[in-house]
Amino acid sequence: MDSRIREHAEVLVDHCTDVERGDNVLVTGGPPAEDLLVAINELCGERGAVTSVSMTSERARRAYMRAVDEDDIALNEMGLARIEAADVVIGVRAPENVTETSDVPPAKSQRRSAENKPIQQEHLDTRWNGTQYPTPAAAQKAEMSTEAYEEFVWNAVNKDWDAVRGHQAQLVDLLDDADEVHIVSGETTDVTMSIAGNVVQNDYGEHNMPGGEVFTAPVVDSVEGEVLFDKPVMAQGREVTDARLVFEDGEVVEHSATKNEAVLSSLLDTDEGARRLGELGIGMNRDIEQFTYNMLFDEKMGDTVHMAIGMAYQDTVGDGNERNDSAVHTDMIVDMAEDSFIELDGEVVQRNGTFRFEESGVE
Repeated sequence: MDSRIREHAEVLVDHCTDVERGDNVLVTGGPPAEDLLVAINELCGERGAVTSVSMTSERARRAYMRAVDEDDIALNEMGLARIEAADVVIGVRAPENVTETSDVPPAKSQRRSAENKPIQQEHLDTRWNGTQYPTPAAAQKAEMSTEAYEEFVWNAVNKDWDAVRGHQAQLVDLLDDADEVHIVSGETTDVTMSIAGNVVQNDYGEHNMPGGEVFTAPVVDSVEGEVLFDKPVMAQGREVTDARLVFEDGEVVEHSATKNEAVLSSLLDTDEGARRLGELGIGMNRDIEQFTYNMLFDEKMGDTVHMAIGMAYQDTVGDGNERNDSAVHTDMIVDMAEDSFIELDGEVVQRNGTFRFEESGVE
């Protein structure tokens, strides 16, 4: 087994989820990731945990979703029971075809998300982590060779996460002291939002691996302005490009996209909360140097910010503030490398992707 796979598994079991004796650990992943699933299970066994392995298939999910009548889509009670029994959930993405579900009708995907919302909520109550195994399909989508993509993934994953935490804490401190965030990129993005009273989180790989972002939740009704998400987003197996959202009083009042606008419309129509922002995130992982059509990596990329329509994570919402609730949580990215800045209460803290504390040489 490649030593990098074993190291990846150690990061997941020890750093991300802190598996202990007696834990019930649910491990999910596609067949191409079998080596990583084996390594995870071996480590869990060494720690005295109990594991359950679920091999996933996008082909099977596509077949079901195309065959089922929309009115017959209901809560997956078996899936919910499985999550309820778990202390730890480790999910490994290992796509064999990144667009396998692209011909599932968006309305069905929307219905499935809404019906299975209790599973999403229960999942967030476990010690969970989602990660990526480098498959040829993911490499192809990223326009990289398989070998180069493997190196890319494991460089982003297998690193000193305590050092990452310390570096990102500098931005956490700035956001903790701020009320209003103003983001400008070129002539296409100019948006303000309040984060007053909400909690800023330092993502150093606890729930997503790789980590490498600082994120919080906007105050629900505070978002004003226009955002052009100039990086594509994969949603429902389709590529949505140039998604544009206009906000008034925190709600999307106008939207468009140059490709697959119907998918964007479907996401926004999922429920009332889908038309509001649930997250503001700022990418800080400098080992992610290129866009790969994989949000797990792309949202962490340096010189970017991302915003998610839909659900706000409970641990980002302060006492007394409203939590945006939705069955969806879809991240979209703005490139901040050029002609851009982030202001906190009128003070510029990042310009053209470089943070103030990076300019001063502070680590």
